[in-house]
Amino acid sequence: MRILITGNMGYVGPVLVAHLRRAMPEAYLAGFDRGWFGHCLTTRDPLPETLLDEQRFGDVRDLGVEDLRGFDAVVHLAAISNDPMGQRFEAVTDAINHRASVQVAKAAAEAGVKHFVFASSCSVYGFASEGRARVEEDTLNPLTAYARSKIDTEKSLRALDNSGMVISCLRFATACGMSPRLRLDLVLNDFVAGALVNNEVSVLSDGTPWRPLIHVRDMARAIEWAIQRRPENGGAFLTVNVGSERWNYQVRDLAEAVGQAMEGATVSIATSAPPDKRSYKVDFSLYEKLAPNHQPQETLEGAVAELRDRLREQGFADRDYRKSAAIRLVTLEKLIASGTVDGNLEPAGARRELQRGEAA
Repeated sequence: MRILITGNMGYVGPVLVAHLRRAMPEAYLAGFDRGWFGHCLTTRDPLPETLLDEQRFGDVRDLGVEDLRGFDAVVHLAAISNDPMGQRFEAVTDAINHRASVQVAKAAAEAGVKHFVFASSCSVYGFASEGRARVEEDTLNPLTAYARSKIDTEKSLRALDNSGMVISCLRFATACGMSPRLRLDLVLNDFVAGALVNNEVSVLSDGTPWRPLIHVRDMARAIEWAIQRRPENGGAFLTVNVGSERWNYQVRDLAEAVGQAMEGATVSIATSAPPDKRSYKVDFSLYEKLAPNHQPQETLEGAVAELRDRLREQGFADRDYRKSAAIRLVTLEKLIASGTVDGNLEPAGARRELQRGEAA
């Protein structure tokens, strides 16, 4: 099987590549990435890309039919990947997360790709006023540009003339856990980092919002299932919540779990602060039914312990980590400040070269 992974040099990609290399050792694995976060390494092991058969570099907005010809599956991870980045780059989030995603899917169908896996998000549920867990057919209530981009892409993919291509939209719970390119702008990962360097787990809201989580290794298991999913198992087009009932937590519960695992760390909750409007529990029963052999295996306690131990091994001690490359928005802002990319997150050098050519 020949598999192309877009956005493979981010947080999820390295873990996915390692999982697929173990689970499907004969598969041909190729990555496609702009390389913006390639230097954001949190490992002493060889580069994650050494497990690939091929690494390509480019902008996902430029992917075309010929780039995808010969692949059996496309795993589309490439995206502006969280709410703060979506707020800072709202128009670009639509361009990359929505329009480019649909363009890639259309090109994949025309190229004869058999499986297209889209990394969607449970953030599309936004705010659920009642306590019932959200199912796939529920009304969506996106609160951010990031969440809207995921919904818009799902809708466009549903309407796509897919030429027999099996499309799986995986609505992942909030990611967490260790990765060779760790992000610390994710709630659980941030809590562990704060406990390590400041001896405090700081919750900036009142801690009441519900937030389902999924370990990045369990995300990889779900993607392995999706790239081999047959249309009679869920349909030629499928949107499914991916996670586990036992990972539906309130934010304060996550903070307390980290506090208990980190000796000497205190938990500080801003109980008088207004609640975060992003609050939802999610029902994962459809995924449990469709993918019984690829269910989440990780535990909250194990995720916290691994983050703690790996960061300690690497001597993590950055008290200003929220201003570091582990925060993806910080990295993008530095790329813009250096002139590497422009405000549309396009290569600034290429744009200048084009302008010189036009002037000539």
